[in-house]
Amino acid sequence: MARKVTIAALQARATANRAENLASTLRQIEHAAEAGAQLICTQELFGSLYFCQSEDHARFAWAEPIPGPTSAALSAAAGRLGVVIVGSIFERRAAGVYHNTAVVIDADGRMLGSYRKMHIPDDPLYYEKFYFTPGDLGFRSFKTQVGAVGVLVCWDQWFPEAARLTALAGAEILCYPTAIGWHPAEKAEWGARQLEAWRTIQRSHAIANGVFLVAPNRVGLEHDPGTPEGAGIAGPNGELLAQGGAQQAEIVTAECDLDQVEQTRQHWPFLRDRRVDAYQDLTRRLRD
Repeated sequence: MARKVTIAALQARATANRAENLASTLRQIEHAAEAGAQLICTQELFGSLYFCQSEDHARFAWAEPIPGPTSAALSAAAGRLGVVIVGSIFERRAAGVYHNTAVVIDADGRMLGSYRKMHIPDDPLYYEKFYFTPGDLGFRSFKTQVGAVGVLVCWDQWFPEAARLTALAGAEILCYPTAIGWHPAEKAEWGARQLEAWRTIQRSHAIANGVFLVAPNRVGLEHDPGTPEGAGIAGPNGELLAQGGAQQAEIVTAECDLDQVEQTRQHWPFLRDRRVDAYQDLTRRLRD
């Protein structure tokens, strides 16, 4: 029998009011569940504006432990609505140790575990190395009531190794909470190429691993960075199943038949034909 799952990617315009951002996200989760969503994924760091535009020690006060207030609110919503939630949180692990973390909560409200962002960028207006310690939980798959869900975060989405290892861990669906956009001064020259590259790399992960992929993104203008591109959901053949806009808050949904994972991998047996005996150099920075 087909295992059809309706996936929802939440995209919203964040504000400086962190309490309102959480409340707004909880309302979106409720609306998505009422519309039939079974797996709901938030955008990256939905609880605040994207604070990594600058290096500011005061922002560390926004971090919280896991379990903590935000994960508790998400767990309560998941249990009450009977949905699986992937939520992105600024985690305070210990004094001076902080992570960009996504939690996976099952449809009964139980937190199945966390993924800590592995690849940490450091670019103009993306000063994440100032805030985040690289993840140390590895690439993981979580057995939820709707299927096997793997989580990666934003900059992770450019690395094929991350998608592959998460798929090899058993994931049928890859969730990428995301915060990416254009700088207004660069959009005219680079915007179209950057957008196409972003879409292409994610669809490539779906194809190469025979999985569904969902990437919720932020929308609107947040101080210095430019307008992000909207959320997207892709199928295991790379087909774009749903695409959000760049400006408006919305819930982007698609019905995904997880039996297609098996069918796709039978016809495109990339995992079968891997030469695992010949990949040793992948553990080296460069091959001299």
